[in-house]
Amino acid sequence: MHTKDIMGVAAAVLAALALPAAAVAQSAQAKAAVDSAKAAGIVGEQADGFLGFVAGGGDPALHSAVAEINAGRAEVYRQAAAKSGATPAAAGASAFVNAIQPRIPGGQYFKPAGGGWTRK
Repeated sequence: MHTKDIMGVAAAVLAALALPAAAVAQSAQAKAAVDSAKAAGIVGEQADGFLGFVAGGGDPALHSAVAEINAGRAEVYRQAAAKSGATPAAAGASAFVNAIQPRIPGGQYFKPAGGGWTRK
């Protein structure tokens, strides 16, 4: 992907992520559950732009919350990809690098491309 393409994807993703939570199919209950699980080290951010389980586990309600948020993100990435001409996978990766990873608080986990879970 060329620099111009990457910038277009990044711009489209950042614009899409600026939408209100309801626009990305994320309930307040799911967000609260995931935020709590991130703080506890159960859930983390992945290089593909989606949430993942750091060490397995989590109850069915948490799995449902993660699935809900990931579904909303998938839609955002599809929309961003349609606007920029990139793939949804490229939009998700761009979201991780440009919007998600910089905002991960210290102590929480993320999984960079090709790497294992890392505590920030």
